[in-house]
Amino acid sequence: MTTAEVIDLVALGEDFVRDPYPVYAALRARGPVHRVRIPEGAEAYLVVGYEAGRAALAAPELSKRWKNASPSFPLSSPAAGPHMLNQDPPDHGRLRKLVVREFTPRRVEQLAPRVRQITDELLDAMAALPDGRADLVDALSFPLPISVICELLGVPALDRNAFRTWTGTLLTETDPRAREAAHREMTAYLTGLVESKRREPGEDLMSALIRTTDEDGDRLSAGELLGTAWLLLVAGHETTVNLISNGVLALLTHPDQLALLREDSALMPDAVEEMLRYDGPVETPTYRFTTEPVEIGGTVIPGDGRLVLVALADADHDPARFPDPGRFDIRRPTGGHVAFGHGIHYCLGAPLARLEARIAIGALLERFPGLTLDAHPAALTWREGMLIRGPHRLPARWGV
Repeated sequence: MTTAEVIDLVALGEDFVRDPYPVYAALRARGPVHRVRIPEGAEAYLVVGYEAGRAALAAPELSKRWKNASPSFPLSSPAAGPHMLNQDPPDHGRLRKLVVREFTPRRVEQLAPRVRQITDELLDAMAALPDGRADLVDALSFPLPISVICELLGVPALDRNAFRTWTGTLLTETDPRAREAAHREMTAYLTGLVESKRREPGEDLMSALIRTTDEDGDRLSAGELLGTAWLLLVAGHETTVNLISNGVLALLTHPDQLALLREDSALMPDAVEEMLRYDGPVETPTYRFTTEPVEIGGTVIPGDGRLVLVALADADHDPARFPDPGRFDIRRPTGGHVAFGHGIHYCLGAPLARLEARIAIGALLERFPGLTLDAHPAALTWREGMLIRGPHRLPARWGV
């Protein structure tokens, strides 16, 4: 079986951007694979459903290398160089092994006091606002993860707002000229950052990655360092920004669940997992291209560099895996959700994202017991594109 009709997701407009779940559910009812036109300006094979999605995420016929894209593919890689998320085995395993040597669970856990300190400073600034209102994206969701990842990598504080602009453009902008300009600027900055760390190494992760070697003497090349810096800076803050924003929004629009969490803070780890499942920060993961024909759910996708996207958002809303998936329930068993992916490309930064979300959301609720949404949910605008999912702004109030 092959698919013929191309479904124009762009034509669905703001309704799809704001709430893609009904569209994905309708597609899932028709089958697991669909040809679509995406906002970024390309055609793709979209995989929906839990089982089909997991199969696609682990399929060896799907390559993460951009060089395997069809010659007619209209987009170019946003990355500054090769990194573990745009490579296939064996290169993927080699790069991941070198990064894992430094980005250890111990290093992540040691960040907890600093994450709490930064969070408290941000909440102090919020509490000082005279009208008891703030945009939580600007006040908490963005500055916490960007501060943590920049400190971890040794990026100067003054450059962090530039990163917000660059990554926002690279990940959600649909104008190719804007993406290309952001790519040039960010690549130039990262090249200078890596060179400065070579000259004057510190105790940060970037300096450690420059120094690290494995047992065979292997180490990251200059291009791989550049690509890895790009990946850690972009993925290291963008996903967590939107995990925090989407999670707080889910709580504020489900007062019964918010009350449960306020009554029992021990539910926070489970609540974060449900936030990830219910409205995770990654709608579809980074691109995969066919290197040979692959059958998914009875549909044969040609093997000539076709783009394949897995709807993580729909996999985690498949009622065959998660009963009553549209219900936000912080006591739900969420094991097996794919918000951080599946297979060899499972997100290396998942422990850091979870840590930041638990600390940030827990401290926010503790500090502002009267926190409420300061806008109708339907009035919120959402980030464009199909990679990152989250609101541009999250107005909240807590009274004075």
